[in-house]
Amino acid sequence: MLRVELRTQLLRIRTLVALACLAAVPVIAGLATASRAGHRNGAQGGLYGASSFSALNHAMASLEFIGPLLLPVVVALLASAIGSSDRDWGTLRYLYVAPVGRGRLLAGKLGAVAVVTAAATLFVLAGGVGAGLVLFGWHPFRVIGAPDLSTGDAIGRVLAASGYTLLCMLSIAGIAFALGLLLPRGAEALGAAVGFVVVASILNGSSVLHAVQVVLPVHYWQDWTHLFDAGGTARLGTGIACQLATIVLAAGVSVLVLLRRDPAA
Repeated sequence: MLRVELRTQLLRIRTLVALACLAAVPVIAGLATASRAGHRNGAQGGLYGASSFSALNHAMASLEFIGPLLLPVVVALLASAIGSSDRDWGTLRYLYVAPVGRGRLLAGKLGAVAVVTAAATLFVLAGGVGAGLVLFGWHPFRVIGAPDLSTGDAIGRVLAASGYTLLCMLSIAGIAFALGLLLPRGAEALGAAVGFVVVASILNGSSVLHAVQVVLPVHYWQDWTHLFDAGGTARLGTGIACQLATIVLAAGVSVLVLLRRDPAA
């Protein structure tokens, strides 16, 4: 089932276009700042200010730019499609008759969700590193206000940031997948998932709603950027716990929906 789901979803024009767009954004951003190669990006600080110093700098700045909205929207698009496609196409009942057990179907779909989420994250990083190599070259990772990072330290922090971002994207993927199983149409699931991201981001930007913010997975999505602060530290434990709790909750809802009632009904 995993192979079938991946072949069905990854080869769709919509999926390929969405992944290509994720890779294209770092390329476009790199071209816009190519004239500043080797120099600080204007008066900006943090990862944006250092984006034009090296390939890894550009990749991390691209991830910070795409991570809050564009990446989760694409992940929600792919995950909701996996959750709703069989019902939308009218093939779900035939899968049960085949027979394909509901547990096997769910496992295949969850595996496909994890793979496409990883692919989406990888495309952002690949676009950022590829464009950065061509435009800025492979140089030490620059941290504004602190010494350059060694190659090993920089790669370690990049891998930690990428893994953390992947976990965060799996949380919205789980929500979108559960909505794809629950709601009548895939478009409704996508709209609900994107609406959740937008509303949660708005709530997260309010300074008077801290009690609400701390339970939202969106609140922790950009915590990895502190890995590249001058101090070089980031407290990711709470964020990891929140993302895992969201994934478990979404997976539990998916199990209840698919195993206990017929979503094709």
